[in-house]
Amino acid sequence: MTRSHPFAPVVAAAAGIATFAIMDALMKGASMALGVFTALLWRNLLGAALTLAAWWAAERLNGRRIVWPARGMLLVHGFRAALVCAMASLFFWGLVRTPMAVGMGLSFIAPLIALYLSALFLGEPITRRALGASLIALLGVGVVAAGRLSEGLADSLESRLGLVAILTSAVLYAGNLVLQRHQAQRAAPMEIAFFQGLFIALYMLPLSPWLGVMPGHGAFGGTAGALVVGAGVLASVSLALLGWGWARAEAHRLLPVEYSAFIWSALMGYLWFHESLSLWTLGGVALIVAGVWVGTAQRGHDGLPGELTS
Repeated sequence: MTRSHPFAPVVAAAAGIATFAIMDALMKGASMALGVFTALLWRNLLGAALTLAAWWAAERLNGRRIVWPARGMLLVHGFRAALVCAMASLFFWGLVRTPMAVGMGLSFIAPLIALYLSALFLGEPITRRALGASLIALLGVGVVAAGRLSEGLADSLESRLGLVAILTSAVLYAGNLVLQRHQAQRAAPMEIAFFQGLFIALYMLPLSPWLGVMPGHGAFGGTAGALVVGAGVLASVSLALLGWGWARAEAHRLLPVEYSAFIWSALMGYLWFHESLSLWTLGGVALIVAGVWVGTAQRGHDGLPGELTS
């Protein structure tokens, strides 16, 4: 019997994070050209089609057919997709108005919020450690926001609302974190990726006649189309990699890998959008990561996941 290399899930998760960070950059560009709704709708439609084809091919190679999940699992897929739809819409709306490194850094607070959601919905106690960690992380958020204000980069109402949208997105994503490992242990990576893209597209389609843009119309030309296609492909690859990794390793092994997203986001922001990285952002993110680390260090065996991507 073959066994996976012990570092394989870590490598898969790291590759998934890097892929998602590049996808975020493509989505920021597409959202600036087309609007968040159109970019997100077409990314998920394309992603659902690609992952369905990959899922079908993988099952055929193994001499099997696609087995449709039971009703209970479909409800899990649908509920998580609803959370991701709201979270991603807010995140990308905020990211259009915020540097990528700042947006990613603020989203790192999500695992700490998940501790409180676990207390609310699972009855787990809130420890002094978690309270102290929250204060450290909130101080980090304040430092990042203060840096934006002191540099004159959040003077407009839209810029300030962008910060609020990203923080609200982090709260929603914390709920998603509670579901992530539960889902990854009960469904194949391709199944997870397909149903997430499918359900998000289904949620958005009823509004598309009023909010969406069809390919070939308006700004939806070749360049914007290439950004959306690239984002759809990378999102599908990343979801599959992360799903595979989270199904095979404990959260305490994978959580540190998640913070590599900040490096990738800062690099993509600099290369593609000429965004600078300030000492305020570095200091604030360091405090946020320290707070999350303190709050979750003793919870490795509780299965608290830490995916921080969209």
